[in-house]
Amino acid sequence: MAIPQLTEDQIRTWTREQKDRWWLEKVYRGSMPQLTLRSALTGFILGGALSATNLYIGAKTGWTLGVGLTSVILAFATFKLLSSLGAKDMTILENNASQSVATAAGYMTGPLISGIAAYMMVTNTVMPWWQMMLFNVVLSILGVLVAFPMKRRFINDEQAPFPEGAACGVVLDTLYSSDANVGIFKAKVLAFAALLAGGLKFITGESYQTFLQAKVLGLSTVRWISEHLDGWYYDLVANKAAPMPLISGIDPRKLGLSPTLDLAMFGAGGLMNIRYAVNMFLGMIAAYVIAAPIAINNGWVFKQGVALTADAAFKQRDVLTSWLLWPGVAMLVCASMTAFFAKPKLIIKAFTGVFSKKQAGSDPLAHIEVPLWISWVGIPLVGAVGVIMAHEWFQVRWDLGALAILLTIVLTLIAANATAATSITPTGSLSKITQFTFGVLDPKHAPTNLMTATITTEVASNASNLLMDIKPGYMLGGKPRHQVWGHIIGIIAGACASTPLFYVLFMPKYKAGDNLADTLITDTFSFTAAVQWKGISEFIGGLTGDAGLTAIIHPSALSVMAVAAFIGVLFELVRTFTKGKFPFAPVAFALGVVLPPDSTFWMFLGAVFFWFCGKVFGKSSNSNSLGKRVFVETHEPICAGLIAGAALIGIGDILVGAFLL
Repeated sequence: MAIPQLTEDQIRTWTREQKDRWWLEKVYRGSMPQLTLRSALTGFILGGALSATNLYIGAKTGWTLGVGLTSVILAFATFKLLSSLGAKDMTILENNASQSVATAAGYMTGPLISGIAAYMMVTNTVMPWWQMMLFNVVLSILGVLVAFPMKRRFINDEQAPFPEGAACGVVLDTLYSSDANVGIFKAKVLAFAALLAGGLKFITGESYQTFLQAKVLGLSTVRWISEHLDGWYYDLVANKAAPMPLISGIDPRKLGLSPTLDLAMFGAGGLMNIRYAVNMFLGMIAAYVIAAPIAINNGWVFKQGVALTADAAFKQRDVLTSWLLWPGVAMLVCASMTAFFAKPKLIIKAFTGVFSKKQAGSDPLAHIEVPLWISWVGIPLVGAVGVIMAHEWFQVRWDLGALAILLTIVLTLIAANATAATSITPTGSLSKITQFTFGVLDPKHAPTNLMTATITTEVASNASNLLMDIKPGYMLGGKPRHQVWGHIIGIIAGACASTPLFYVLFMPKYKAGDNLADTLITDTFSFTAAVQWKGISEFIGGLTGDAGLTAIIHPSALSVMAVAAFIGVLFELVRTFTKGKFPFAPVAFALGVVLPPDSTFWMFLGAVFFWFCGKVFGKSSNSNSLGKRVFVETHEPICAGLIAGAALIGIGDILVGAFLL
């Protein structure tokens, strides 16, 4: 069934009241069950699981993945299965409510892998779990309150596209208005991909195999298949049957150039643009094959105050944090900020109509919309709670905490406008604006720039994601209030799942006095986003400190930083003015520098694989072609399955090691 839509002319010429009356008469399904107990529970459970996978992937890569489409398919398949056992099938709006809950839960991991983790690293202070949970929940609810007034403008009046949200609406409409086999096939493919990735993760999991073989079966010798795909070659090297591979005299494994079997990253790459993935791969080659060996052999890389040599004991993260991080972050920050400010119309449009005079006329949706007075009362109250938390827990000055709340409104307008057009929320750029702003205002206290940036970024992100969640509900005739309540339920689900998991996954062996940066950053988890936040905070401290930048950054890295910043600005401007046709993407290239090489390698493979499948099968005129159905029309469920299977079983392996061994 075609989803009713206004024409471009109607969107441009009709008043908002006319649009609201049209929607109420043509689209709204007021009598259909939506936020029921079962849809809320389904979303809560799915959201908890998907927030766990987002935490896992986020700690490995530095970003979170949208879980809307995944939750739609999983909820659909779950209730199709239950309906075959006698339960009543879920309505399309119940499914939409479930995805609202699950999506909100999935995005709750953002601060944990960025600002909060960076704060813990910089201050070497363990944030109590209850503070982490409450701070995250308060900021997320503030984001919901900020989003209320914007919904009428972006969704009802401008009919903004919100592409990812619209895709959820189209998928839901397809699942419920066409042959149910379409949805079942997608669910089966997702489940198969999850079982494949999870099964491989299980047989390569050291903790799983140790527990199973030693504890359960009582074997004296434990064996498991190594995840390192080049292990066989180094066995030959050890037996002197093959030459030792060296890069400028350095063992490639010290530089992180040792691929492991990581289907989660393969799936993440499958959701990525091929040009972006290629640029990341080139950044990885430039950093770890070319730049890192040069820096090490010239004595520019230090570990605990000692210059590294080719034969010294070190790991990839030592090279990153001591030297490569600085040019990587310089290019990333400068390119991101250039991309942001190179589109002034986007920023200006964000504020267009915000303070315009309200149109005369009645409000036909007053009985189902969230009353605006809730925002006008709630924002100051909840904002004040956030300011108190920031002051009491992180010693952020009262005036700067209040200023952060005000800045949040401005940045949320910009973020929501960008999300409405592209589905991409520029949280990276927005966090840097806040960090540098408050770094100047309070340069001697690092938690100020870190936690104010956490406030503005989380609120802007949550508000934008709520608007994204509302889009499919609006398309399908759902009640706005129900979706808002669903989003709040998701916030609770995500906080309950991700907060305790943070400590279990990343700090199982932490002891008082340990260096938290070394505890959090491991061979498995790079905490790329947090490392960037930490780097910017330390850069601000060095810039304003008495000892200067050379106290924390080697002079050679400073020189390369300047070059990287110039390249980032120059080529991002070229990319902007050529409307994305220029092949070099400095943001992606810089991510290849700061991400672990293994993660970049697998994301590159995933992107290439699905790009190739699209070229081979996408042109097929046969709609029943298995290749087209699986690798083109169902490639997103495949990727979601690979991510979920590998991440959940990977989390389980860590839990087994922490509690059963």
